[in-house]
Formats: sequence, C-alpha cells, structure tokens
Amino acid sequence: MSEEVIKGPNFGFDTLAVRAGQHRSEEGEQSEPIFATSSYVFKTAAQAAARFSGDEPGNIYSRFTNPTVRVFEERLAALEGGDRCVATASGMAAILATCLGLLKSGDHIVASRAIFGSTVMLFNNYITKFGIDVNYVNLIDLNAWEQAIRPNTRFLFLETPSNPLTEVVDIAALASLAHDKDCLLVVDNCFCTPVLQRPIVLGADIVIHSATKYLDGQGRCIGGAVVGDEELVGKEIYGVVRTGGPSMSPFNAWVFLKGLETLRIRMTAHCKGALQLAQWLEQHPKVEKVYYPGLVSHPQHALVQQQQTDYGGVLSFEVKGAKREAWRVVDATQLLSITANLGDTKTTITHPATTTHGRLTVTERLDAGVKDNLLRVAVGLEDINDIKNDLQQGFDAIG
Repeated sequence: MSEEVIKGPNFGFDTLAVRAGQHRSEEGEQSEPIFATSSYVFKTAAQAAARFSGDEPGNIYSRFTNPTVRVFEERLAALEGGDRCVATASGMAAILATCLGLLKSGDHIVASRAIFGSTVMLFNNYITKFGIDVNYVNLIDLNAWEQAIRPNTRFLFLETPSNPLTEVVDIAALASLAHDKDCLLVVDNCFCTPVLQRPIVLGADIVIHSATKYLDGQGRCIGGAVVGDEELVGKEIYGVVRTGGPSMSPFNAWVFLKGLETLRIRMTAHCKGALQLAQWLEQHPKVEKVYYPGLVSHPQHALVQQQQTDYGGVLSFEVKGAKREAWRVVDATQLLSITANLGDTKTTITHPATTTHGRLTVTERLDAGVKDNLLRVAVGLEDINDIKNDLQQGFDAIG
C-alpha cells in the first residue's frame, strides 16, 4: 500500500499515529529517515526559480522545507483533524508565530487567565508593543468571554485543561461564541493531545502544541506546532516560519515522530496513574484540595466526560500550609524529578508560584488561582505505589 493514502477518516487514530505522512525514498526504509541537510540541489536554474517562486512544489531550504519535518507536520495534522500543520522550534514559538501571522496593529486578543506564565509574558511584554491589546477572563465563564469581545477582537486564546488547575471550558460553546462575533478560537491542546481531545473537531480554528511535552513523551527535545486550515496555517503562519525562521530541526522532528507512534499507549497509562494518585491525594490528611478532572469533585467533571476521552496526566494539589510546607514536600521527595517540564515518562513535580508562573505579579498569580501552597505533578509511567510513597516522604517532612 502506498504511504500516500495513509491519511484522513479511512484510517483509525493508531494507524495514523504510526504511518501518516510517511513517503518512502528509493532506499525502501521502514523507519522515517532524518534529512540532515540545510539545502537542496536543483536540476536546473529553471527548476530553482520555479521552486522559489512557488510554481513548483518541493524542497528549497530546510528553514521551511525539510522532508523529516514535513512527515511530522502531516502526521500531527491527521491526528488533530486539521488540513495543515506548521512545526516550530518550541511551543512558545508556535504561539508567537500564530500572533505574528494573524495579528496587526489595532487588533485585540481575549485570553484565559489560566494560561502558561510564559504565554502571559509574551502577550503582555512583547505582543502589546505592536499596538495589540490583550484582556484576560475567567476560563470557564462564557459570559465573561462574550463581554470582553470587541469589534477589533481577532482571536480568543486558551488552554483546556488549564495549567496548573486543570479547569475545563466547553470548546464547542466557546467556538460558537467566537464565530458569532467573527473571531477565531485558538486552543492550546498540550495537556490532552489529540488522543484525549480534538479541539478542531469541536469547532476550534487553530490548535497549538508544545511538542516538547507529551508528543515527545521522554523529555528529549524542544519543539512546537500549529494545526489548522490551509489559509490561516498553511499561508499566514507558515509565512512567519519561512521568513522569520523559528523552525523545527529535522532531528527533533524525527524524535517527535517516534513519540507519536506510542502516544495513545502512553497517554492511557498517564491517565490511569494520575487518577489513582488524585484519588489518594484527595483523602490525604495533609492535602487541602486536589485539582484533577477525573475526580467527581472537579467542577467540570461532567463536561470533561463529554469533551475528552480521558482525564489527562497532570494534577495539582494544595498542601495544608503555605510556601514553606509546599517546598518541604518537594525537597523531601527522592524519586520525583523537580522540574517544570511535563509529559515525560518520569514523574515531575514543581511549585508553580515560583516556577511556571514565577514571573507574574502576585495579583496575576492569584487571579489564575496559583497559590503559594500549590504543587503540580505530571504523572509519569513509574509504579504508582512508588510515586505515592515518594510523596508520602514529602508529607512526612512537613511535621
């Protein structure tokens, strides 16, 4: 069977995750090759001119055309249900390219308060320099979104589930609201991946990924991606990457391809472990509150059951006490990795108020619900009892 036909609704998710986008060379390789080249040789001057003008498709320069990167882009687009994907150097580069490609001076963004701290810094400190306004609203309050939209609002931006409190918004309802107001809906799907949630199918226009997280799955490489249609992503955002150069390297693209092949298996295991840990934490005497969509106590639990296929691998919890107690828990762990990254096979733990959201003001952090006693855990693939025992050491250190 030709790899050209491995796309679209004729194939299941797992088949697409393993085979979509692959175009075998004359060497007949089973695994996708890494094209470690900066440039390409043309047969004639006329062919070179045709490639550069766009009259003839094909490779030009690896800043914006590379076969390995292209396989990753085609595969992720197939998994997300989008027409086009553009790979970038990082998740933040994906957000930046989206802003540069879609916004102009005088435009307006409405964003959720519950987004990654670096995204807030990008919006507040850099995007606003170009005459673009940004307002923040409560993620789950549809009325707040509607009231914040202006005639010059270009897009709504959000993460769902949010980082780190795992709040969830109704994507279909928000997409309908955005489109009624002639806005685009941009969804960061980092926590769920297309295994658990496909925002484009629910009505979103653009999906953002930090491929660094679950798409890789083993903490090896930095990368990002934007998925959407041919006009917005294939023209406007691709143009930013082509000209500005926040490109994904071929090696990183190859690593992400290997990660996509096992994505569903890993996400299933992450979700199973996270639910068990959340249930254990919810009963723990030294835990004040647990934030995890799989718990019946989660405010959007019913919505999550409709919108997602599972609950995700990330949870947060508030330790009884303040920053002092939270840090003691972190420092006493021996197995868990103290790092702000997530989506790894190794379980990670971090104190959001001083890491992922540390550059925000106190007011901004509190508006996002990030308290000094909050800890975030991204559950890896270790034995769940070992993870519990390691956290118990942390709780014992509180005294």
